[in-house]
Parts: sequence; C-alpha cells; structure tokens
Amino acid sequence: MSKSAYIKLVEASTVQEITLDDVKSKLDHYIEMTKKTGQQLAWSYGDVSFPYTLIEKEEGKGRWFYLKGNDPKLYKYIMFGVGTEEIETDGETKQQHYIQIALPDDSTHGDVGKANEFCKFLAKEFKGELHLFNQRIMYFYPRK
Repeated sequence: MSKSAYIKLVEASTVQEITLDDVKSKLDHYIEMTKKTGQQLAWSYGDVSFPYTLIEKEEGKGRWFYLKGNDPKLYKYIMFGVGTEEIETDGETKQQHYIQIALPDDSTHGDVGKANEFCKFLAKEFKGELHLFNQRIMYFYPRK
C-alpha cells in the first residue's frame, strides 16, 4: 500500500491556497539552490540532490505530477498533488488546502529519503503543517 505525507496550509502559512504550479516553482527553486551549491563546491551536487525528472501527464494536468528517478536502481517515483478538505473550527466549516506527496508500493529507500527532504523543504517554504509518512507532525509555522 502506498504511503502519503501532507503539507497542510494553516492560518499562519504564507499562503492559504495553493496550485500545482506553486509547488513546481518551489521545486525549481530547490533545484537552482542545489546547483549553485554544486558550483561553489566544484561538484555536480545538483544532479545528486535532485535525481529526478518532472513528468506531468495530460490526465493529471493541474492536479498531480510525478518525479521519475534518473537511476532506477536507486530512485523510482514520487508523486505530488494538491487538494482541499473541509475542516471545522469554532463551529465554522472552512476549506483547507494541502499538498500531498505519495510514495508508490515499490519505492526505494532513496525515494523515501528524498520525499522526506522535499516535504520538509516545501513545508518550510510555505510555513505549513507537515504530516509525515510515519504519521508524525512537524510544525513550520509560528505557534502561540
């Protein structure tokens, strides 16, 4: 059975609504950061830190995309999607946006490690509430 992690956008998050393009732009920012780190180290760190190719199928346009590993022995797939859920706070029903990161059944240990890394990066960028694959919760927004 596949595993999923969620980044939920709460009131203290930088944005309240999210699109797939927002997620892609943050991943592009991650790729650029690691490439620059690699240039400083005179090493192709960008290729090692992001060993995937982003693929968006026509049927998932605007809803989901996946990363396909460049080395199938080490990395296979990580899926990203966006959605909304209804939550009730103080007797009021509101829409809460989230990012879902899914690992298929045949994921490698490399996929799990990279998915956790991407989850933490995205949660920090959006100041969200990260629900990890192991059901633990990390808070990346200011709490009272």
